[in-house]
Amino acid sequence: MPDDAGRGAADTDSLDDENDRGELRDRYYGLLQELRVVVTGVQVLLAFLLSVPFAQGFTRLDDTARAWFGAALVSAMLSVIAFVTPTAMHRYGKRTARGDRLSFSIAAARVGLLFLGLAVLLSFAVVVDYLYSGPVAVTLVLVVSVALIGAWLLLPLLTFVIDDDRHERGRPRGGR
Repeated sequence: MPDDAGRGAADTDSLDDENDRGELRDRYYGLLQELRVVVTGVQVLLAFLLSVPFAQGFTRLDDTARAWFGAALVSAMLSVIAFVTPTAMHRYGKRTARGDRLSFSIAAARVGLLFLGLAVLLSFAVVVDYLYSGPVAVTLVLVVSVALIGAWLLLPLLTFVIDDDRHERGRPRGGR
């Protein structure tokens, strides 16, 4: 997420609903723009998961694969709910509680990413387990898990370390 929409609740808590109205609005609309992109992909994943049980090969899944599939389905559904929550906050939340709406929406987006990651990994595990067995399936799931955790968690956290390092050296934010 960009800096403005991705900032934590602590940053938004320091903003005043009236005096920082424009800043809060810009951050909120930035977050909503990001979610417009993400929600479509999550909805496609959920639609696919909802249709899978009606496919012929689904009956050949063992109990473990069915449990993983069920967890993937629930995770995808919870992800959609979390990602749509900021839109509900925008439509139905108190207009003057701008900071609170933004803080809740950022938290909901983070929860949505968590559930989306879980849904993607579990869905992938079911498919890989169906296609391969044993060590090949485990290896592929581990590779994707490491890539997902690296890209969605470690890389964003690294920006804090880089930013802190720049500030310690007296370089302006975004400077080279």
